[in-house]
Amino acid sequence: MYLLIDIGGTNIKSGIIRESEGIEVVDKREFPTNAKKVFGSGIEKKVVEIIESYREKYEIAGVGISTAGVVNFKTNEIVYANENIPFYTGINLSGTVKKIFNIPCIVENDVNCAAIGELHYGSGKGYSNLFCLTVGTGIGGAVIIDKKLYHGAAFTAGEIGYMKINKGIFQDVASTSFLVNCVKEKTGLELNGKEIFRQALNGNPQIKDIIELFCENLAEGIVTINYVLNPERIIIGGGVMEQTEYLYPIIKKKLETSMNGIFNRNIDFSFARLGNSAGMYGAYYLLKKQMT
Repeated sequence: MYLLIDIGGTNIKSGIIRESEGIEVVDKREFPTNAKKVFGSGIEKKVVEIIESYREKYEIAGVGISTAGVVNFKTNEIVYANENIPFYTGINLSGTVKKIFNIPCIVENDVNCAAIGELHYGSGKGYSNLFCLTVGTGIGGAVIIDKKLYHGAAFTAGEIGYMKINKGIFQDVASTSFLVNCVKEKTGLELNGKEIFRQALNGNPQIKDIIELFCENLAEGIVTINYVLNPERIIIGGGVMEQTEYLYPIIKKKLETSMNGIFNRNIDFSFARLGNSAGMYGAYYLLKKQMT
């Protein structure tokens, strides 16, 4: 059995891959990360505890870890993490797992893992060149060229959340945080993503306008990505993107009006198919690749 662990700033998810005619993540578990209380060393301890817990029920042959932060894929070390997980830089979860349990372990950035998951098992299946972005508290990205992750010289390729667009920093104007904050500022309502779309579907004109602005800003960043990389497909993920029926036609229209000439015919975008499990599917693929 293979154990997959997905470490985010808010929650840690885990599960076992079941291999039969296809693959499926089973025995899923989730609990708060509490990163600002336990820090990077606490995350390391939790990983060990998770593995020990699953070993009571399964024979674990390997561990794949998808995590927030910039990862040196050659050494599996966390080379940068923001304030969401304090003192995470320098932690090497793979080394810890191998030392304690003597089993293979890989560690990769969470958005990179999600991109690999979508490439092989989701919306990117059948494609070779993709760009994947996740829209959440911030915005993350990953580049796939010839079915391989492109990491960049300092392992930060795809960090488009920090990209400057006309209206400012991309993740400051097109993330879920922007959507929530904008609704609060303009309507006085403190709503989460699901509640925002519920209000929009009920016809709230102010919130519908805010979602239009959110999509316009998102499309502006996507257009820039397309001009630079011209991938076969751009895949958009993240919790808010589960509002597929509402968002797809708006984003599609804004992309069509933003692109120029021949470029307009070449853009293809899709929403992620694997949802919150994409990172675990990608970690599984990378683990299996290393073990074969």
